[in-house]
Amino acid sequence: MLYQKNLPGWERALRVVAGAAMILCGLVGLSGLALGWLLAAAGVVTALTGFVGFCPACAMAGRRIAARVRETR
Repeated sequence: MLYQKNLPGWERALRVVAGAAMILCGLVGLSGLALGWLLAAAGVVTALTGFVGFCPACAMAGRRIAARVRETR
């Protein structure tokens, strides 16, 4: 694997939904404007990080997912 996932499951789902909303608002709400295209492009990147589970900005900040600790009896 080329990368280690640094986004928890709930945030991945939230990023996919938010990215889809950004794409929709950019292409439908602001159709034909440069701001709409920029918003749609940002939505694609946001949704892509949700699908992949890796965010380069979070990795640069040193964010990692805490490993589950197994309890021993």
